[in-house]
Amino acid sequence: LPPGRCCPPAVPPGLAMLAEEEEEDFQRFLRRVDDITSLVQGLNSTDPAVREKTIAETEKRLCDEEASKEEESRTALNRTVINTRASVRDGFLAILEKDAKERAKRRKRNEHLANALKEKGNDAFRKGDYVVAIQRYTEGLGKLKDKQELYTNRAQAYLKMQEYEKAIGDCEWALKCNKKCIKAYFLMGKAHLALQHYSESRQCYEKILQIDPQKESLFKDCMNEVNMEEKRMKDEERATKEVQSGNLAARSITELLQKLNRPGQNILSYTGGIRLLAGAVKDCTEQTLFRTNNGFSILQDNEIVRRGFCAERENTAEVDLSVSLLFLWQAVCAGNEENQRLLLTHPDVNTQLPKLLSSGISEIQKETLALISLYSENENGRRLLVRHQDLTKWLQILMMFVNSTDARASCAMNILSDLTEEERFKTQCRVTLSTDVLPLFSQLLTSARLVNQAALARCIGVMGNLCADVVIRTQMAECKECWQACLKLVDECFHVSTPEYQECVFAALGLMMNLLLESNVIIQCLAVDISGRCMSLLGEKDGRIVTRAIGVLSRILPASSSAVEEVVKGGVVKKMLKLLKAGGQVTSSYGIKTLSVCARSNRQAQEDLVKADKRFSVLLKLLDSENEMIVGNAAFCLGQCLVVPGAATSLLNSNVVMILLKHAGGDATRTSVQQNAAIALGKLCVAEPRHIFQLRKLNGLAILNSAMKYVHSI
Repeated sequence: LPPGRCCPPAVPPGLAMLAEEEEEDFQRFLRRVDDITSLVQGLNSTDPAVREKTIAETEKRLCDEEASKEEESRTALNRTVINTRASVRDGFLAILEKDAKERAKRRKRNEHLANALKEKGNDAFRKGDYVVAIQRYTEGLGKLKDKQELYTNRAQAYLKMQEYEKAIGDCEWALKCNKKCIKAYFLMGKAHLALQHYSESRQCYEKILQIDPQKESLFKDCMNEVNMEEKRMKDEERATKEVQSGNLAARSITELLQKLNRPGQNILSYTGGIRLLAGAVKDCTEQTLFRTNNGFSILQDNEIVRRGFCAERENTAEVDLSVSLLFLWQAVCAGNEENQRLLLTHPDVNTQLPKLLSSGISEIQKETLALISLYSENENGRRLLVRHQDLTKWLQILMMFVNSTDARASCAMNILSDLTEEERFKTQCRVTLSTDVLPLFSQLLTSARLVNQAALARCIGVMGNLCADVVIRTQMAECKECWQACLKLVDECFHVSTPEYQECVFAALGLMMNLLLESNVIIQCLAVDISGRCMSLLGEKDGRIVTRAIGVLSRILPASSSAVEEVVKGGVVKKMLKLLKAGGQVTSSYGIKTLSVCARSNRQAQEDLVKADKRFSVLLKLLDSENEMIVGNAAFCLGQCLVVPGAATSLLNSNVVMILLKHAGGDATRTSVQQNAAIALGKLCVAEPRHIFQLRKLNGLAILNSAMKYVHSI
């Protein structure tokens, strides 16, 4: 049986409601099956006496069956036909087939009735009429007792009615119908949790993950709910003991809350009381007592407090009240997930949070950001935010703090960075991205010299992280204003040399690299401008900026042949070779990709490379790299340059044949790398036949022959 403390009933709940004639028919069928099984066993017996007796019994049964048919179908029994084992079996099969057809017909009729009753139950459930829903599901089970959906639907209705034991019983019967029913385990886990059966609840959720590993997110949410509920109960038991023992700190929480509940005081009195209460909450016990003594109801029970908190805060008293409440909520929610949940699900708080962030009052904004940080800095808190808050405008609201010169900017960017880890936040960001967010973001980039540059750099990084979402990346890549703002920011880096501005440039280049995973008309039109800005950055002292500039080049150049021509004219080949000689693996990866793009379609680039690196020392070094992407691009680049007269000859005294043969022969795991190496090897031997002698010594002619098909196909 599935995990549970509830013993299943002797019969399914719906069985008692079978029509009397159907129940009799069902029992009669079972007896007939038993009888026929016994007869078949007798016919197969090795004892002749048993077989003869069984044949006699069979003849009698068939006679009785024939006698009950309609008059026109009655015929004289031909005993010579049935006195064989084969004919007897044929009779049995005919009876079974007839009975099966009748039962299938009845089941189809009952299935239709059960489905109709299920839909009526679902309709009642949606309307909140759970009693009627249970009645309809029960009637459906009377028609079809093995319909799993009726059990799980009725279990869900029982959960709403807080009849948890009955819900567990229905889930167990649903699992008898379908042992892999995830909904049954989910609902049973909920019922066990409500009964404080924490271990059994966890077992149910673990079963879900075993059945479908793709349900890991659901599993985590459910297990977190169990853990929170178990902790909540333990905390409340501990807090109750503290009060009963006469703990002064615990008693003070209760007394302060009672004073705040007294009506008729002015707003200043309530503000002072809230401040005192915030100072009194120092640990989990006091946080729990705040919750168990209805501390979160202060807004709904005290009209003066509620009015002051929800007002436009035009006077100092309302501002002080709001700030005091924010202090209090920070105190009661710090490290307490149950309190965080209760606060965030409060209607007034839920509505006011975005308004508080946009209030323009620095003290309120500061404390609101501090409160939200309690949620965003951990996974469970973030899930509460995305589940209970409409975050569609939060990206825009938090981005505005880039204009702040104080700690609010940093705090807002921390929250944004945390929220980008949640997929549901990214989904919500899509809604206003084109209409509200991108215009604001472009404006901030354009005004980079005037805003908080440290915050702007982090904001650009956040937008880069959001590009992991394809929809967001596509929208951003199609925003011409965004591209132009990025280019303006890069232009101004030559006039602003502060470390903060350099961070903005570094982040902007990373964003551009992410956006260049897309391809569109705007990118093609701006390719020359983008590549030109990157070329101008290659002389920067900051190696990180140089590396990212090369990375942007490697992704923008394939979009435009005009851009390739311009960078080749600008000496990109020499610059890349210089950087490749001293660069690390990331720089080398971007640099050789850039050279490959240029050499693929531009004869001048091929000639420049041969001239600048006559013995191909840079490419040969890259061919020995452990990074296969670098090897593949180096082999491709070499193959393109071998069309230049004298290039292949310059490699006669090198080990290029052995290196290419090693990669083409299977050392490389990527097919594209093997192919590029094979093509380069083939071109090498075609351009300079003397390389064939070295190839023959290395027993590589077979590989060369197989490579020729690639050579002739290009």
